Amino acid sequence: MKVKDVLDLIKSEDVEYVDVRFTDPKGKLQHVTLVVDLVDEDFFEEGFMFDGSSIAGWKSIDQSDMKLILDPASVYIDPFYAEKTLCVHCNVVEPDTGEPYSRDPRGTAVKAEAYLKASGIGDTSYWGPEAEFFLFDDVRYSVTPHKVGYAIDSVDAAWNTDTEYEDGNLAHRAGHKGGYFPVNPIDAAQDIRGEMLSTMKRMGIKVDKHHHEVASAQHELGMIFGGLIEQADNLQKYKYVIHNVAAAYGKSATFMPKPMKGDNGSGMHVNMSIWKDGKPLFAGDKYADLSQEALWFIGGILKHAKALNALTNPSTNSYKRLIPGFEAPVLRAYSARNRSGCVRIPWTESPKAKRVEARFPDPAANPYLAFAALLMAGIDGIKNRIDPGPASDKDLYDLPPEELAEIPTVCGSLREALEELEKDMDFLLAGDVFTRDQLEAYMTLKWEEVYAYEHTPHPVEYAMYYSC
Repeated sequence: MKVKDVLDLIKSEDVEYVDVRFTDPKGKLQHVTLVVDLVDEDFFEEGFMFDGSSIAGWKSIDQSDMKLILDPASVYIDPFYAEKTLCVHCNVVEPDTGEPYSRDPRGTAVKAEAYLKASGIGDTSYWGPEAEFFLFDDVRYSVTPHKVGYAIDSVDAAWNTDTEYEDGNLAHRAGHKGGYFPVNPIDAAQDIRGEMLSTMKRMGIKVDKHHHEVASAQHELGMIFGGLIEQADNLQKYKYVIHNVAAAYGKSATFMPKPMKGDNGSGMHVNMSIWKDGKPLFAGDKYADLSQEALWFIGGILKHAKALNALTNPSTNSYKRLIPGFEAPVLRAYSARNRSGCVRIPWTESPKAKRVEARFPDPAANPYLAFAALLMAGIDGIKNRIDPGPASDKDLYDLPPEELAEIPTVCGSLREALEELEKDMDFLLAGDVFTRDQLEAYMTLKWEEVYAYEHTPHPVEYAMYYSC
């Protein structure tokens, strides 16, 4: 959309408010709601001032003024507000110079797309994230000096087969790790997922499917691929819709990678491809019908995987999912169709659909930073012709210990990921896509999370050590 199109939409839809939205460094969507009378062509050009010191990891209070510049291509009508409200995603700029603010995640993604074009490698990249989530009926937690713990429940969960309910227990539930994917009444979330998907479609997102996932109370909706900025915006909308539709049904949604012990965690597989002059760059005559550029792209991701973890798996909870010996893709290997490595080449008959799938990211990631970082790693692989080595077509979950020991892994903790990012960030700094100041500020925020986690006694420690 152009600005004129947006203003016409405001009139035709009788919009009362305009919600300007942006994403903070941790990936949380933020917003300010404005009376529609304030929004005209000048408003789009001049932007909206706000206090950047209120956002963790951004401005100090003595330099707090910042400006939001609205992107007219990102508008949609909010489906949840009582008053008709038009939403628009924004980039953050310095108010005195108009230059992009270096710590703005969306601005970083914009620069990553520009860097791809400037590199001459390609002119377009396509992204298809697959983010999983959980729906719970009751969530309680406590982090106080005298009480640390949590309790979750879902009526649909396998552990409730013998729970006494006032209206009786109807018993139709998927067993442990049995949620992929029986029909209703075992899958009791058909209607809520359907409403989520149809809501996303009304907001302009191209969608294709929804289904129950492997774990109890775990689900996934499908979005059709799109450009980097478009899909990062869409992932923010995806989370927004799921949280709000769940709340309307009296449920609580979470994108925590590992909210419960002993069952599958939530990943966010990211499908990627690069095109140039209208042709798919990743289609060729090498392994799995990939091009040499695609193999080098994989090489870049595998080489920088541990540094990428700080951005693609940015929570301490992420590494409860990335544990060797289970189903999570922790091994830095690649293969066609094989889901046990951290990079997979999905099977397709069409060269246009040839793509690379990174399987280690999770939905706690800030999508703008995660997608930009993955693209930068892949470009580094192509520019430096990084050989990914031979493909791993065996079941990596069933290798002999001596073979398994020879395959490198991704990080085992957020602490390790931050240490790796500190050592290996030059590929992100290329073309000033990321800046050192931005990454250092991001790491400062994440070190606070590491210390909070590491300094807090855990209930498991009481079970193991209280009577020692």
